[in-house]
Amino acid sequence: MIPVDALRILHLSDTHLLGGGGRHSGVVDTVSAYAGALARFDAIGPLDLVVVSGDVSDDGSESSYRTVRGLTEAFAGRHGAVAVYAMGNHDEPEGFRAVLGCGHPERAQPYASGGSPGAIAGISVVRGWRVVTLDSSVPGRTHGHLDAAQLDWLRAMLAVDAPHGTVVVVHHPPVPPATPLHQGIGLLNPGALAAALAGTDAAVVLSGHYHHHLVDSFDAGGRQVPVVVAAGIVNHNDLLAPPGHERAADGGGAVLLELHPLAPAVRGGARLRILPVPPPPGPAHFDLSPDAVADIAARIAATPAERAAAVHSP
Repeated sequence: MIPVDALRILHLSDTHLLGGGGRHSGVVDTVSAYAGALARFDAIGPLDLVVVSGDVSDDGSESSYRTVRGLTEAFAGRHGAVAVYAMGNHDEPEGFRAVLGCGHPERAQPYASGGSPGAIAGISVVRGWRVVTLDSSVPGRTHGHLDAAQLDWLRAMLAVDAPHGTVVVVHHPPVPPATPLHQGIGLLNPGALAAALAGTDAAVVLSGHYHHHLVDSFDAGGRQVPVVVAAGIVNHNDLLAPPGHERAADGGGAVLLELHPLAPAVRGGARLRILPVPPPPGPAHFDLSPDAVADIAARIAATPAERAAAVHSP
């Protein structure tokens, strides 16, 4: 029996939908892949929240976002849940904003950046839990970064506790990946996010981007905040690939989380029950050799200049 103040979340990521019937990497029918994954997840039972933590679209087209919204919200509605979406590095702000707004239901509080469209972020409250989506996308780049203005807004929003706690959603994880190709393309300034979460009621950070399941934590003012990374829907990275290889296989996984608030004296604390939903077995989409991984990584990883700028940014 789930307590009345617990929050049940289905965490999805990296749907990478393409408009016009295109295929991801020339292989994956993204609409069928997402619809098939949701059909599998229909057995998961009642939910409060469905999170799609970035790379919602692969081409940024409005048609791709409309398809994601239709599939996700039909699924969420069947399970009694609301859906929220975060920006990823493949998302395009124009298409995202036109269809998904700030990524939250209409009652949300969107991030505003002084008249400029700026980052796409927002806050809504679900059954006493505050849900915050952040925009870590960097135009034209694969790595992530949170600018000072967005972090200042986050601090201001978290200055007052939510009834039960806060769930933070950011596409680029503030912890390192487990596969070689993704080294150097995570969140470049995790320390800045940690500083913004220090002393707040943040209970968990949900991320995607790495296309493999990962549960970790990072230090936020002397308190370890859990980080839960969901495998990709469009494909999942095989952690058992030979050393130096990067292998992605068919089928997408998800993470089912239950958040249970602790006593009010434990600020930001929550008991997490984390149930990875593994993808079904499937054929490999690609199996990159160590030389191919090194070549691609050299092109997509953050440059030394970008790393230095991120470390020294406020």
